[in-house]
Amino acid sequence: MRVVVIGGTGHIGTFLVPRLLALGCDVVSVSRQQREPYQNFPSWKAAQQVTIDRSAAEAAGEFGSAILALKPDVVIDLICFTPESNRQLTEALRAQIQHFLHCGTIWVHGHSTEVPTQESAARRPFGGYGTAKAAIEQELLQAARQQGFPATVLHPGHIVGPGWVPLNPAGHFNPEVFTALARGEELSLPNLGLETVHHVHADDVAQGFERALTHWNSAVGEAFHLVSPAALTLRGYAEAVSRWFGHEANLSFMPFGEWRSGVAEKDAQATWEHISRSPNCSIAKARQALGYVPRYSSLEGVQTSLTALIAQGVVTP
Repeated sequence: MRVVVIGGTGHIGTFLVPRLLALGCDVVSVSRQQREPYQNFPSWKAAQQVTIDRSAAEAAGEFGSAILALKPDVVIDLICFTPESNRQLTEALRAQIQHFLHCGTIWVHGHSTEVPTQESAARRPFGGYGTAKAAIEQELLQAARQQGFPATVLHPGHIVGPGWVPLNPAGHFNPEVFTALARGEELSLPNLGLETVHHVHADDVAQGFERALTHWNSAVGEAFHLVSPAALTLRGYAEAVSRWFGHEANLSFMPFGEWRSGVAEKDAQATWEHISRSPNCSIAKARQALGYVPRYSSLEGVQTSLTALIAQGVVTP
C-alpha cells in the first residue's frame, strides 16, 4: 500500500510515518521544505520525501494533480485548513484512491452541552479555525456517505510531545508558566480554574490514524476524537505540575476580565480561545470502532514535552 502523508515531517507525521513503515507501507512524506522530523527515528530513512509548496501549488491549481502524480493508494492530509483547499485536493483524488484521512480538530464542537462530548453531539463551532474545520468535515462525510468517497476525519485535541510547547495550566503557550510552577511562585488563573483542556500525545494521534487505516470498514464515512482518556481542569493541571517539582501549587484566581490585564495580550487571547470552548471529549467511539487505546494520559503527555523543554533550557526550575 502506497501512502502519501501531507505534512509528514510535522509533529503528528514524526510518529505516524514510522508506524506506517512498520505496517509495510510504501510511504511518501510531502512537506513544504526539506526538513527533519521532530524526532530522528531510524526508520524514517525508508520514507520518500517530496517537497511541494502547498500554497503555491494551490494558487496555480496544481496541488491535487501533484499529489495524484505520486500514485497513492491512501492520502493522509495533516495540514488542510480551509474547505477550498480540501476541495482542490479531493476532487483530484475521486475514484483514484482507497482511503482519504483528514486531520480535523476537537474545536469543531465549539460549546458543549453534555460532557464528555460525543462525536454525534450538536455542533456550535465558532472562530475561523473551528468553523472551517467543521465545514471540511461535513463535506467529506457527505461525500463518503452519498458519493462513495472513502473519507475518514480524525479530531485531535491539544497536541503534546517532545519538541512541542504544550498548552499550559493558564490556557496559553507561554513556557514561563511552567517555570513559575516549578519554582513555587504564585500563578494566577482565570475565574476559578475549573475550565478544561484536553491534551493528546502526538504518538497517540498517530496511533489513531494507523487504526483508522487498518479498520477501513469501520472508519470510512465516520469522524473520531483522538484525545487522552480524560481532560484536565486548569487548576488540577497546575497542581499536578507543581507536585512534579516537590511542592504544592501557589495559586490565585480572578475573573477573566481582570486576569487578562496582567498577562500579554497574545496570551490572554489564547486563553480565551481555549477556556471559551473548554473541551472534554469522549474516545468511546474510537475505542470501540478502531481499537484506539491512548498510551499517554494528559499529564503523562505533557510531562514528555516538559522534560524536553527543561533539557533545552526553555523551562528553568
